Amino acid sequence: MELAGKRIIVTGGAGFLGRHVVERLRGRGVADKHIFIPRRRDFDLTRLADCQRLYREAFPGQKADVVIHLAAEVGGIGANRANPGRYFYANMAMALHLIEEARLDGLVERGGKFVQTGTICAYPNLTPVPFNEDNLWNGYPEVTNAPYGVAKKAAWQMLDAYKLQYGMKSAYVLPVNLYGPWDNFDLFSSHVIPALIRKCLEAKARGDASMVCWGTGSASREFLYVDDCAEGIVRAAEVMDDPTPINLGNGREITIKSLVDTVVKLTGFTGRIEWDATKPDGQPRRCLDTQKAKRLMDFEAKMPFEEGLRRTIDWYREHAK
Repeated sequence: MELAGKRIIVTGGAGFLGRHVVERLRGRGVADKHIFIPRRRDFDLTRLADCQRLYREAFPGQKADVVIHLAAEVGGIGANRANPGRYFYANMAMALHLIEEARLDGLVERGGKFVQTGTICAYPNLTPVPFNEDNLWNGYPEVTNAPYGVAKKAAWQMLDAYKLQYGMKSAYVLPVNLYGPWDNFDLFSSHVIPALIRKCLEAKARGDASMVCWGTGSASREFLYVDDCAEGIVRAAEVMDDPTPINLGNGREITIKSLVDTVVKLTGFTGRIEWDATKPDGQPRRCLDTQKAKRLMDFEAKMPFEEGLRRTIDWYREHAK
């Protein structure tokens, strides 16, 4: 699909990932007047009536050609443990209403497309590493974020069913843990990299002798720079017509301890690290098999990890003032 000239709804388009996706769309020649970003103050996408109104009001007198659904209610381990019901309901309701209302709005007849972002939290807790898309149903997700992961996986199944019954074109991508400029740096709801950056810089500014990190540091993760992820999502909108799940990552696994050591070095914090083993590590390992993205979309991540961390730290230093 040539995106230039298409009318595109980007839910979550004002958020962390969404800002970068919108920039990539502009780079493909999509005019601002053809990009509609529903704001939370105007559209509660967990409500059916608001999703119906979205399709009516996004492009008055015209219809959307593509829906890129990025909006989500999500957070780190602490936020997932505190909000399992809300995270399941919000993410399930948004996908359920947006997909069905896109169908009723005539997206299929127009040859349009629905692009859904999934989550690595959908993988079973003990998935063999590197995670291959064929293993998505081989067990139950890690319990601390299972409700969120199951809701996102159900959206994939809905798109698959809608392709089978209605012929809806769609794409389904599974980004690994993201980081980069415009991330959420709230200490309670953020993911590990922005939380570590903020904690290190604040501890350094106070002259703290130590800093506490959750868990044991033994768990491993893979991280994808947000601009690389945005390119993968836009690429999926261009070339994918069915929701076969596709991992988006860079294939590099790093332990949380090594991550902490790297962030400490790059931020200049000189205190000691204390590990609170009473807090959960989360899923033991995460590292993706990214061959499918390369094969089906000719997509590979470009940003070197430490360079991406430097850019993220520099951005936070500038915007935290």
